[in-house]
Amino acid sequence: MPEGPEVETIRRGLSETIVGQRIARIDVLTPKTFDLPAGFIDEVTRGQEVLLVERLAKVLIWHLANQYSLLFHLKMTGQVVLERAGGKRYAGGHPSDSMAHELPDKTTRVVFALESGDTVYFNDMRKFGWVKLMPTADITNDELIARLGPEPLSPAFTLVGFAAKVARHKGAPIKAVILDQSTVSGVGNIYADESLHLAKIHPTRTGGDLTKAEVKRLHEAIIAIITLGIEHGGTSFSSYVNSFGGTGNYLDHARVFRREGEPCPVCGTTIVKTRVGGRGTHTCPVCQPVPKLRRK
Repeated sequence: MPEGPEVETIRRGLSETIVGQRIARIDVLTPKTFDLPAGFIDEVTRGQEVLLVERLAKVLIWHLANQYSLLFHLKMTGQVVLERAGGKRYAGGHPSDSMAHELPDKTTRVVFALESGDTVYFNDMRKFGWVKLMPTADITNDELIARLGPEPLSPAFTLVGFAAKVARHKGAPIKAVILDQSTVSGVGNIYADESLHLAKIHPTRTGGDLTKAEVKRLHEAIIAIITLGIEHGGTSFSSYVNSFGGTGNYLDHARVFRREGEPCPVCGTTIVKTRVGGRGTHTCPVCQPVPKLRRK
């Protein structure tokens, strides 16, 4: 799933290319993805200028001049492809052949034609992603947006607030706690594994088992890892992917994620892959020792 840094890379690319442009039309090829009457979509969006491209956690938002906004969630396999009028193409999100092939194709769900001749394709292989259109003033009342925790790089992501949320989940594995978007926004499987390794905490440790010093280390690690992820344009799993911010190469700098069988960059111990809460999880057995069972 594209995580916060990947969606942020897309946001930055779109901010440099479509802000100031006007929407000519929107073609919904898969009604499940954008479940609104075509007439209403056309009435609200046709001719509207894109004033700002924002990101809230993993949700991408285009703010329009008429105080409506378009919200996008890429979910597991969503991608955004911008094809410029001159033929140059930029893509971000889940890598697949659709990024390089002629569009629209069988994965294209919504097409946004801009008056300049540029086209934005919202592709989604598994149809879990969605697009919404709503008054900008109503965004904070959206069910998903309303429960989001603070952004990792925002002043709102304080140690005091983070520690309080960890304390409320005393019996839950800490990996599950930081994957919960109400704890901190935009952290997914990749950056959870990376943050826990940097903090030297095993993902199955429970919130109630962590010391104050460990909670502080994890808070700092999340900020550091997300910063690094954004600096390197997120992740790309295929060499042909040309994301908005350049090829996402965070995995070249990854500590443990997708490095099972390789040496830990800290101690040299072989990285192992297990499953925690149904998610593939990468750890170093020495840097992140498995918690000992406590006798009752």
